[in-house]
Amino acid sequence: MRASERFSCLVLGVVLLTGCRRDMFNQPKSNPLRESDFFPDGAASRPIPPHTVAHDDAKHDDWFYTGMIGTNFATAFPFPITRAVLERGRQRFEIDCVPCHGLCGDGDGMVVQRGLPAPSPFSIDRLRSAPPGHFVAVIAQGYGVMYSHASQVTAEDRWAIAAYVRALQLSQHVTLANLPPDEAAKFGMTP
Repeated sequence: MRASERFSCLVLGVVLLTGCRRDMFNQPKSNPLRESDFFPDGAASRPIPPHTVAHDDAKHDDWFYTGMIGTNFATAFPFPITRAVLERGRQRFEIDCVPCHGLCGDGDGMVVQRGLPAPSPFSIDRLRSAPPGHFVAVIAQGYGVMYSHASQVTAEDRWAIAAYVRALQLSQHVTLANLPPDEAAKFGMTP
């Protein structure tokens, strides 16, 4: 190797090595509970502002977040069920529940058609008589082969889904006698 080639390799090596700085590895930062000369009090950690709520510390209402009151399922909804709540429940049901439970809650979703065990239809007596807290608890904790959806479905949406499931159950077991008079008239019944 000639001297000019060696010199070129040396220059190339120096250029490449100057790009290997350790600034990204050794970044200036404050370690918690260590001393720091940045703040006047000499501490790197700052005091927590008043009224700060940690991300998971706000969940003190077991009824709302788990669907349980002690060891029993909640028998009432924590808010009024409006058309908007039912629409939200339908939307979330179609996103999170239909793959297994199917559109009507019959337990015939696409996942079941691909081989997973079928969930119980919502129309069976056991689930028709189950309190709404049962559905919220199952969504939050899982049941059987169903895993917990607590990280995907917010507490508000769990209750909305429970309301929509209740509406599905009612729609599949309505009798002509339960219909309003104008709807019953469409089927030939008179008040």
